[in-house]
Amino acid sequence: MTGVEQARPRTAAFGVPEQRSATTWAAAAPPPVERSRGDHTHSEPPAPAVAVRGTVERPSVRGQVLDALRAALVSGDLAPGEVYSAPALGERLGVSATPVREAMQELAREGAVEVVPNRGFRVTERTARERAELAEVRALIEAPVVLRLARTVGAPRWRELRPAALETVAAASSGDLARYAEADRAFHRAVLSLGGNEQLVRVADDLRRRIVWAGCDLSRDAAEHVALLDALEAEDPGAVGVVVREHFGG
Repeated sequence: MTGVEQARPRTAAFGVPEQRSATTWAAAAPPPVERSRGDHTHSEPPAPAVAVRGTVERPSVRGQVLDALRAALVSGDLAPGEVYSAPALGERLGVSATPVREAMQELAREGAVEVVPNRGFRVTERTARERAELAEVRALIEAPVVLRLARTVGAPRWRELRPAALETVAAASSGDLARYAEADRAFHRAVLSLGGNEQLVRVADDLRRRIVWAGCDLSRDAAEHVALLDALEAEDPGAVGVVVREHFGG
């Protein structure tokens, strides 16, 4: 579940996301990234570039690269345990290695990748125990807030979150893991934002970035978002408690 924000622009299969402004990356996505074994790319076969229309400011490039890499991590295009070099990834995205390194450093701070000296970045492999621990932490942070908000927020405010919940349903139906990850985070941000604690929202959002969606029942997860809103709009704390236990305990 995550306020009423729209999920970020969808990212094509490991390409830089499309933007709605005049400064836009082309929609055509390059083929999957080849798994580089080092920072040197002169021995690798040339990769098709991603065309850019207009002038893009550097912060925008870094942000777009970060979004593209996050989507590739969620979709599995960047495989757990594999090492990727910034120059090779930059070549695939049609940018220099610098914004890729900056984006990868951000992902390293989030725990999504780890730095491998003189080689690049290794995608983090999360064990079953680590996944369970992260799920427990999310439940400890989010569940009490939702239960409290069920007693203090009226039905009209919950009704405003319906489009965000329905977007998770549509994303689940599409089977697009990156799209679902964004929709899920947007819905949960929307719910938690009603509590007014920005620090809590940021912490919860960071934890949700670490969810491994591959193999999850997206349709069930999305249906629980809708069921939660149904119970919240009905102002039925008992029903809310049941859904919260299912959603955070599953």
